[in-house]
Amino acid sequence: MITSTRGAGRRSAVALAAALLLAVPVGCGAGEARTADPTRAGGAEPAPAPRISLDVAPRQLPGLGPRTSAGIPRKTSQVLMVTGRGRNSAVSTAVLYRRTASGWHAGTVWPAHNAFKGWTDHHVVGDLRSPVGVYTLTDAGGLRGNPGTRLPYDHSGGFSVDGTGFEGEPLAGSFDHVIAIDYNREPGTSPLDWTRPLGADRGGGIWVHVDHGGPTQGCVSLREDHMKALLRAVDPARHPVIVMGDAAALRR
Repeated sequence: MITSTRGAGRRSAVALAAALLLAVPVGCGAGEARTADPTRAGGAEPAPAPRISLDVAPRQLPGLGPRTSAGIPRKTSQVLMVTGRGRNSAVSTAVLYRRTASGWHAGTVWPAHNAFKGWTDHHVVGDLRSPVGVYTLTDAGGLRGNPGTRLPYDHSGGFSVDGTGFEGEPLAGSFDHVIAIDYNREPGTSPLDWTRPLGADRGGGIWVHVDHGGPTQGCVSLREDHMKALLRAVDPARHPVIVMGDAAALRR
C-alpha cells in the first residue's frame, strides 16, 4: 500500500485527499447526473477494434497517426489503446498492446466507456469529456485490496463512491480498483493525491476504473474482470502508457 511506504508528508496529503472526497468528486464517477446519453440510444454496439494482422505483428501501433505515435516514449513497450467510437460518443474499446522484437502484439479487445460527451483536446472541469492524448500509467489503488498488480497500490476507504450515473445505474464499486491516468497529476503518488500541476480548472482525477454500466465524467471504465486483468498485466518495467481518444483524433 502506498501509504505504508511513503513519508509522513505523503500520508498527510493522501488523508487530506480522502477527506476531500466527502465534498469534491476526485474520481470521474462521483456525482454524475441522471441524464440519458443520446449516443447510446437503442443499445449501440461498441466501437470496432483496430484492424490487426494475424500473420505479422505490426511495427507501428494500428490506428495511430504520426503525431500520436510521436507522443509514445521510446522506452515504452506496453500501451493500453482506448479508441472512441466518435468525438461525441461515450462508447469505446480498449486493447492492451505489448511490444517485442517482432513488433506490437495485441491482447483481447475489451468494451469500454469514456466521458458522457465524448472527447476533447483541452479538458476543463465540468466539460464531461475525456482528454485526448498519451499519458503514463504509474499508480493504482482502490477500495478493495491489491488484485495482483505490480504498480504501487493504495488500498484506502477514500475510494468509496455512491449515487447514480447518467443512466440511473449505481456507482457503488466503480472505484474498487483504479489506475490513475497521469493527466494533470503528480506521478508517483496515490490516485487520491490532489496535486494539479496544470491548475484546478484543467480537471483531474482521470482514472481507468471499474465500469458502472454507463458514461463517465472523464475517465475510462472497463468491466471488473477486465480491470483486474489489466492491473495484473501492467508492468512498470515496460513504462506503460495509455493512448486515448476518438478514432479520428488518434489518426492525426
